[in-house]
Amino acid sequence: MQAKVTWSQRMSFTGTADTGFSLPLGAKPAVGGDNDGFRPMELIALGLAGCTAMDVISILQKKRQDIRGFEVVVNGVRADEHPRVFTQLEVEYRIRGVDVNQAAVERAIELSETKYCPAQSMLGEVVPISLKFTIESGE
Repeated sequence: MQAKVTWSQRMSFTGTADTGFSLPLGAKPAVGGDNDGFRPMELIALGLAGCTAMDVISILQKKRQDIRGFEVVVNGVRADEHPRVFTQLEVEYRIRGVDVNQAAVERAIELSETKYCPAQSMLGEVVPISLKFTIESGE
């Protein structure tokens, strides 16, 4: 896999990867940016959220759970001093569906954490990650 960023101007870049998609990267004005793209640390949190979300929804679908809405929210706490790494991450799975089985959700999250999600496995080596979920009944 290859990922690349290409400088546009000031603190603005365009990121691309093997898939051919692109996304803007930027910085806040206080550091010379124009607020015109994702911050790199946001992309790390998004990578974690996306990785585990794809695992969990795939497993729940295989378990024939009637999921009507699903989102994964990653909340990160960062160090005050540079390099401002994540010091804690919380992954919250929000599931909405009809008669969703709690044990199926717990197992899907466990499998993502322990077997399938490389982002979670890698980040978990250097920062504590807590997991939680809510199930809401509804269409």
